[in-house]
Amino acid sequence: MIGAIEAGGTKFVCAVGNPDGTILDRTAFPTTTPEETLARVEEFFSKYSIEKMGVGAFGPINLRADSENYGAIENTPKVPWRYYPLLEELEKRFNIPVAINTDVIASSMGEYEYGIGKDASSCLYITVGTGIGAGLVQDGKPFQGRNHSEMGHVILKKHPEDDFEGACPSHGSCLEGLAAGPAIEARYGRKGAELANEDHVWEIEAYYLAQAILDYFVILSPEKIILGGGVMKQEKLYPMIREKFMELLNGYIEVENVDELIVAPGLDDDQGVKGCIALAMKK
Repeated sequence: MIGAIEAGGTKFVCAVGNPDGTILDRTAFPTTTPEETLARVEEFFSKYSIEKMGVGAFGPINLRADSENYGAIENTPKVPWRYYPLLEELEKRFNIPVAINTDVIASSMGEYEYGIGKDASSCLYITVGTGIGAGLVQDGKPFQGRNHSEMGHVILKKHPEDDFEGACPSHGSCLEGLAAGPAIEARYGRKGAELANEDHVWEIEAYYLAQAILDYFVILSPEKIILGGGVMKQEKLYPMIREKFMELLNGYIEVENVDELIVAPGLDDDQGVKGCIALAMKK
């Protein structure tokens, strides 16, 4: 059996599964201090004999394999976790191989190996929720430069009807600052779920997401672009994003079927834990 940990900033999801992605058991609990949280992780996995483990963690996280702090959480706003050696602690507690990457790479791996991206050679997964992040898998391997990507912080052209300055403390009007869940709430004074029938809200949201997707598409040329996360529960966004994407692309690159290029996740919110299984299998 394979251990999987979706280590989110709000909650941890722990699961055991088979290499084919079948989930056999799982639990979830709030993310508190590292000591309390990992104690609950140990308690769950103590019932099972697992051979290896995959972890998709909130960030920023050090993924430079040649660094002495490889696998440590870095300068996160969650102060108790700041510079916490997550990989080192898990290897110490379980004494098995542990693979670690970002939570969005785990979701990308899950969809690539077991979900809607399994017939593609390259898969870009974008999560649009409390924050915005993206991860690319190419031929079964996560793309990584010196460290993990921060695609949620690309700078965008403002919508002509949007006077919101942006909510990102570092960049203001980057993608995350304009289109993540907290940006929607800050702009309108209500959460996105309360604005479901306000078409102008989603027209602006689709404009920003389509603009970023265009940037990713012309640079990375992925076969599948998968949009997940809490904001994308507004399913009306998918056709709006596809339409605006094609308008912005303006025929420069041929796209045979945009409905098959820009898609929803195929794993019913299991892409994270299943992706952790996939990360472990690559270890």
